[in-house]
Amino acid sequence: MKRAVTALTNPAAKNPAAGKSCEAARFEEIDDSSKIISQWTKTSAGLIHSLTSSHGPPVPPVVVLIHGLVISSRYMVPTAEQLMQLCDVYAPDLPGYGKSYKPRRVLNLPELADALAEWMETIGIAKAHLVANSFGCQILVEFALRHPQRVDRLVLQGPTVDPEARSLGRQLLRLIINSRREQPALGRITRADYRAAGVRRAWATIKMALADPIEQKLPHVQARALVVRGEKDPIVPQSWAERAAQLLPHGELCVIPGAAHTLNYSAPRQLVTAIRPFLQLVEP
Repeated sequence: MKRAVTALTNPAAKNPAAGKSCEAARFEEIDDSSKIISQWTKTSAGLIHSLTSSHGPPVPPVVVLIHGLVISSRYMVPTAEQLMQLCDVYAPDLPGYGKSYKPRRVLNLPELADALAEWMETIGIAKAHLVANSFGCQILVEFALRHPQRVDRLVLQGPTVDPEARSLGRQLLRLIINSRREQPALGRITRADYRAAGVRRAWATIKMALADPIEQKLPHVQARALVVRGEKDPIVPQSWAERAAQLLPHGELCVIPGAAHTLNYSAPRQLVTAIRPFLQLVEP
């Protein structure tokens, strides 16, 4: 059963679009059975929506979850619920996606990385472990190059795009194959989030993902990084996952048996079990 509650953190909280405060402006509980809440943060360009387990200022260790292609942070909730027993968790909707502000011009990868850095600064996260799925890995790699001081460790779950299949046709075929291996509910979330983003933004984001030479950037990432692949992921074949891990100066590879591309939604318990030792998360 869904219900909404409001916590006033500043005078602008009743209207998160109003006021000059850079504090979190509003919280909205997702449902009675979850402790994950919605939060809006006023940045210089607009309101950033995020899902979080924190009801106060972030306390290290912090894990930030970054969504994939056009989809919002909603599909990160299963992983957030697994991680919240170990640390503070945040999952923002980057500008243009989900419930966050929609700039008229579609932001490119450096701009998305910079927007993430500003959101972290505003919300009070000096440094975090960052975990991404799919296209979110491309954003994280750009982020790690532009803002290395904000990165503790990286988890690249299902990093795109495989350089051996950098074409729209091959990626669509792989997506179709993968969709048959994912939970049906994921398709409903994806369709709703694509509608929210709009055709123009979705198409621009797809072209951005295909054009990004992630393999040329990986050798310059200095943070320790873990590449995680689902054994049955057709979008990220084993050969590309191995190459990605090898290209990273401090890279490792973990393969989760029986899983497809979207581990954060379809296999959250297995994903957190795999990344927990790497992130050095311990029971409180």
